[in-house]
Amino acid sequence: MISKRPANIDEYIKAASEEAQEKLKQMLACIREAAPGASEGLKWNMPAFSYKRILVTFAVFKHHIGFYPTPSAVKAFEKSLTKFKTAEGSIQFPLDKPLPLDLIKKITAFRVRESLAADIKWRS
Repeated sequence: MISKRPANIDEYIKAASEEAQEKLKQMLACIREAAPGASEGLKWNMPAFSYKRILVTFAVFKHHIGFYPTPSAVKAFEKSLTKFKTAEGSIQFPLDKPLPLDLIKKITAFRVRESLAADIKWRS
């Protein structure tokens, strides 16, 4: 977990435990690849990516990385997410397991298409 309020994504990653930093860097690179040109910043004190609206955010916790791609994305990928704990708009990736980078890319790309195609708000 991040105790100090970071000013940007790099500070957010540096403030995480060593164990989590590599996974956060992987997550960052993965999202950047799937959403080239997306605006990057912090929303709700979490790394966030957006075009016209927020595409995805993520946050580190003690035992997992929370990935927040909106309810529509979680629903669209529910069959691929059976190994992970999910809620309406979130997915938990355990820190002690490899990140499913291909799945994260697909979900992010889905959000990019969704964002560009329709007037869908953050909470869909």
